[in-house]
Amino acid sequence: MIPICARRLLCSARVPLAALCVALAAAPSLAAAEAVNLYSARQEALIKPLLDRFTEETGIEVNLVTGKADALLQRLRSEGRNSPADLLLTVDAGNLHRAKAAGLTQAFTSEVVAEAVPETYRDPNGHWVGLSLRARPILYVEGKVDPAELSTYETLADERWKGRICIRSSSNVYNQSLVASLIAANGTEAAQDWAESIVANMARPPRGGDRDQIKAAAAGQCDIAIANTYYLAGMLTSDDPGEREPAEKMAVFWPNQPGAGDGRGTHVNVSGAAVTAAASNTEAAVKLIEFLLSAESQAWYAEANGEYPVRAGVEISPVLTALGEFKADELDLIELGELNGAALMLMDRAGWR
Repeated sequence: MIPICARRLLCSARVPLAALCVALAAAPSLAAAEAVNLYSARQEALIKPLLDRFTEETGIEVNLVTGKADALLQRLRSEGRNSPADLLLTVDAGNLHRAKAAGLTQAFTSEVVAEAVPETYRDPNGHWVGLSLRARPILYVEGKVDPAELSTYETLADERWKGRICIRSSSNVYNQSLVASLIAANGTEAAQDWAESIVANMARPPRGGDRDQIKAAAAGQCDIAIANTYYLAGMLTSDDPGEREPAEKMAVFWPNQPGAGDGRGTHVNVSGAAVTAAASNTEAAVKLIEFLLSAESQAWYAEANGEYPVRAGVEISPVLTALGEFKADELDLIELGELNGAALMLMDRAGWR
């Protein structure tokens, strides 16, 4: 930093130095602008290395605040136009839609985003974009379930699964999005019948997260668990035997594949990013989104999070490769957000707590 006395000497010199004086005077504000304030629902360890790389490559600092997805949305609502956040990183299209519907995001344009991310995985009005994909298949206990018995999400409503299913509560946005996908595929009435049957087939009242459903199945409390693949991947690669050993008892079945039901594919969702409505550093925020969509970032981000790259052509992690290939549901994820309210009411009517 140039001392104040030196600045005065420079600025009192001849006219050709006038431009330099203006630049020096503006330097602090320019430096301050080269920063992104990021609210992230992803844990620091799962995103910070990429943010550090972004700063190294661009000189743009990233000020990171982490928290639960619901808490971050509430914080943005409370802060309103005074929020310091420029960018929101959160999980599930349902949460991204809620942020948009609440007026917490703004539209942005980017050729990089348009080229890298299929339309299915981004908001049609440019308010959010997916950064990674997660699938929500059927997990079953090896030796207790014959995979030939499994077919689609819809067939989990059969009486043969009575008392055999573990799944978390209806307050979980992942389940809300799964039900929303069933509404989109089959209509509200059929989805209502399905939800009621799932409640009847639960081995226990819903409690805990996806990891808890996997552990319950491995412990013999149920035969089937519905969970996102990244939880299973994280458990399989854990140093903690209490995590790894239950996961090793489970196998993955990809429902709704071609030849089963309508063959629409297994339900998928995203973690994604949105520029906040209050953002003062929108250009830098978009640069960060574009950086996270680069092939190198996609490979690291997806592997660190146990998820699939949203960008085509990026190699997936070995642990996910071992789970097998599958066809993903091609439903436009904006529908998951738009049908979230209907899914919530439907699950409540079904007694899904």
